[in-house]
Amino acid sequence: MSARRDELKQRVKELPSDPGVYLMKSSGDKIIYVGKAKDLRSRVRSYFQDAKNVSVKTQHLAAQIYQIDYLITKTEVEAYLLEASLIKKHRPRYNIRLKDDKSYPYIRCSMGDDFPRFYLFRKVKSDGAYYFGPYTSGLYVRDTIRFLNRTFKIRDCTDGFMKTRKRPCITHQIGRCTAPCVKYVSREDYSIDVGGALDFLRGRNKKVILELNKKMKEAAKSERFEAAAKLRDSITAIEAILEKQIVVSQKSEIDQDVIAFVGDERGTLVETLHIRAGRVIGNRSQFLPRLNAQSADEDPKEWLTSFINQYYSENIVPDQIILPIDLTDDIYRLLREVFSERKQTRAQFIHAHDREQKKLIEMAEKNAKSHFADHVNRQTNITRILEEIQSAFQLRALPQRIECFDISNFQGDESVASQVVYEDGLPKRRDYRRYKIRTVKGANDFASIKEVLERRFKHTEYDDPQLVVIDGGKGQLNIALKALKEIDRDDIQCVGMAKARSEGEFTDVEASHTEERFFLPGRSNPVIFRATSEALKVLIALRDEAHRFAIEYHRKLRGDKMLQSRLDNIQGLGEKRKLALLKYFGSVEGVALANIEEIALVSGMTKKLAEKVKTFLNNATNCEPSTQL
Repeated sequence: MSARRDELKQRVKELPSDPGVYLMKSSGDKIIYVGKAKDLRSRVRSYFQDAKNVSVKTQHLAAQIYQIDYLITKTEVEAYLLEASLIKKHRPRYNIRLKDDKSYPYIRCSMGDDFPRFYLFRKVKSDGAYYFGPYTSGLYVRDTIRFLNRTFKIRDCTDGFMKTRKRPCITHQIGRCTAPCVKYVSREDYSIDVGGALDFLRGRNKKVILELNKKMKEAAKSERFEAAAKLRDSITAIEAILEKQIVVSQKSEIDQDVIAFVGDERGTLVETLHIRAGRVIGNRSQFLPRLNAQSADEDPKEWLTSFINQYYSENIVPDQIILPIDLTDDIYRLLREVFSERKQTRAQFIHAHDREQKKLIEMAEKNAKSHFADHVNRQTNITRILEEIQSAFQLRALPQRIECFDISNFQGDESVASQVVYEDGLPKRRDYRRYKIRTVKGANDFASIKEVLERRFKHTEYDDPQLVVIDGGKGQLNIALKALKEIDRDDIQCVGMAKARSEGEFTDVEASHTEERFFLPGRSNPVIFRATSEALKVLIALRDEAHRFAIEYHRKLRGDKMLQSRLDNIQGLGEKRKLALLKYFGSVEGVALANIEEIALVSGMTKKLAEKVKTFLNNATNCEPSTQL
């Protein structure tokens, strides 16, 4: 180890003194830390100083380093940008990492369209559209979009639907849309309606209400009493929404984010309040498990800067970001330049100092403390469950990451496999994987398991699981163990999970409590959990999720194959026209639901061919037997 450390110190001497990003790797060639630097050589050298001059955390990281790579950038700003993207890509163990499994909803206005509309979107893009948020609830966003469409008569139809309209739909008939699809409203008049909706989203509520009041009085004066009543209802609805929002300032018209954090040896929770025009529209919590904000080893200027850099790489940058500590002018300048490079707003960073700003920090801290307590209580319960699994299966480590594999086929056709991942007792859907079995013909679960495990563990970019669950009994488990040994990964611990055939199969008194049995390598009798065990519930949920995911994929493949063949049998419909239909309508079902005129509008189609397609699909639908897995 000492020799390796000497080699690394020599490697550091060879590093350039340019700005850039350094990547520290373990002996398994896995990236464990990504850092940025104004001077690469000077920054990396600091990790290899005498123990008395570096923190315990840095000593622990340095002990894991086997190799150091680097990437030179032109400027320090580019190093900030590259660091955030590399952390997101490689998810290094020792970095501050934001969990993005849960994407938060935004309201998007499609300004590139002749007649814009509002969508729920979960990722901010530089596409010329307006984005508002992030909001906490997708349900709230959908309700708000419905309210905007109804109040300002904005279209809610898709672009494809709008292009095919020959007459107004029922939404226009009930007075909730001005029917831009059939040119009942000009682009100029429609843009005024959109402008009203945008003013509402920007918090210019007084302006919106004044305009609606003016229109209501004009309608009443000209004896259009029905229109006046609808405008009155719109004003009432706006006022009802405003009453539900938390108001922190009646005067503010700017967008603000307020950041606060709470932490101890169990981790740190960072809370971000999103305030738009003086009203709180939502909040986000990020728990950082390996960070103790109270530790003298942790420099808040370093980790909070990294948090801000990552957080705003995919979120809207507001006019002001209010912070509980001062990160210094140099860091603020760099962050503003980073945001500018991403074509985002050059936000004003403020270390809370006046009474109003401190009140906002106090509100964020209050939320942070509450969410921190919720998280650690939940984590304590999860740890207890994982410890029960560890004890029952005699695992070397706490099974924080569990992967379950399931094979699905139908009469030997279209064999597929699913990989479902649980981290800390909860689904991690971003890491789910689906496999189409390549090398095995017919129904052969044993060979399929071997193929899937070989393919899975070729991907070293994913964290290793502390436990692999194979859906099946001793036979399937033995195949899995053999496969892992052949690929030199027999360090991965495995169990097989299967339902009991009958309660009488067991002599153990606990056998009557459950149908589930777990097979361990080298053990003849299965492990049985109590029926009330929380650990059992987690494992059953994991197995059921793997079943669902595999069957869902299997149905999709069989359905695609069946539907695709229906279009293949239409004489005169070539590959280009078939693809054009599927792209336009999204699926064969979409084509079947369309009328002849709509099908004829697709590029390359004629009315005669559209009639043939419609007739054929109608007959195929009526004659097709229903099949289910």
